[in-house]
Amino acid sequence: MKYTRFEKARLIGARALQIAQGAPFMIDLSSKDLEAIRFNPIEIAKLEYEKGLIPMDVKRSAPVLKK
Repeated sequence: MKYTRFEKARLIGARALQIAQGAPFMIDLSSKDLEAIRFNPIEIAKLEYEKGLIPMDVKRSAPVLKK
């Protein structure tokens, strides 16, 4: 599914919050990788997004048709 930039920002932000609160990573990162990104939850969430591993989805409503 292709996301708008707003949906992408929302997904990454929500996942980064989960990671910051102690949720396990969905990707395997070595301690060297974590040090390179300075343990930044947003960067971890971006990596998960790029791999398609964020455990969330966007629910879109159907457009309203006028008569």
